[in-house]
Amino acid sequence: MRTSLVIGMLAAASLAACSTAGTPPPRETPAPARWEVDFRDDFDAFDASNWQDQLLWVNQEDQCYVRDGAHGTREVSGGTLKLRVVDLGEPAPCDNVNKQGETHPDTPYVAGRIASKNRREFVKGRWTARLRVPESGTTGMFPAWWLLGAYNNEPPIEEPDENVCWPLTGSGEIDIFEHHSDGGPDHYAARAIERLGECASGDWQSQLLVQQATLAEFHEYAVEWDGDDLVFRLDGTEVYRAAGQGALFPEPLFAILNFAKIKPDPMSGPWTMEVDWVQHERRVP
Repeated sequence: MRTSLVIGMLAAASLAACSTAGTPPPRETPAPARWEVDFRDDFDAFDASNWQDQLLWVNQEDQCYVRDGAHGTREVSGGTLKLRVVDLGEPAPCDNVNKQGETHPDTPYVAGRIASKNRREFVKGRWTARLRVPESGTTGMFPAWWLLGAYNNEPPIEEPDENVCWPLTGSGEIDIFEHHSDGGPDHYAARAIERLGECASGDWQSQLLVQQATLAEFHEYAVEWDGDDLVFRLDGTEVYRAAGQGALFPEPLFAILNFAKIKPDPMSGPWTMEVDWVQHERRVP
């Protein structure tokens, strides 16, 4: 009897040991990513060490980008940056040139576009801007907050290595916020442009998100590198993950803020994109 009891106890202990040995250890919850701000502009003034005007003609846009905030196209006041499209009332000469070397025709519309090219350029990390666009959906509106590879061969060209055509590696494009008015109010697009191997050849659709948001209110629009992925965020929340795309943008990138006009329809008053701040963060090991 005593022998049977001992044998039974040994068998139970053996089963318990097997059960314990076969149970995987509890998973450790990964620590949240730590970030450190390495660039921030709160737009208390226009800082030429962070930004410069970028004058060029692309996408058959109707407006002419102008320097130094002429006609109120770029204004820093009350702690925010305002980029505007303004109707001068009559056509005026424009010195913007397209990639074929053609000069923009005279136009009554002028606008602001700034870039951190040769000022603030970063490899990967996280870019964020807090901005708003009142009266979204107005015909012809095309404001944008986006990134471009630092070796891009479009003006201003200030270094010998700025010789890579869009969108090849070195001149890649990531759109963080782009409001195309054709889709109506209160939406924006975010995307990574997929390279197709030749100059001026990019896929705009395969890595695209169209997201609803109340554009007249301030929101934070961000993109970050998470391993090989690109993560797009709205007010800190992930709204789109472009799997594998982060690995395809190894180059330093600079930021662009601009407001374009893409249709010849007449305007009613100036259009404004108001930017509270822009920052870049690096991931801390």
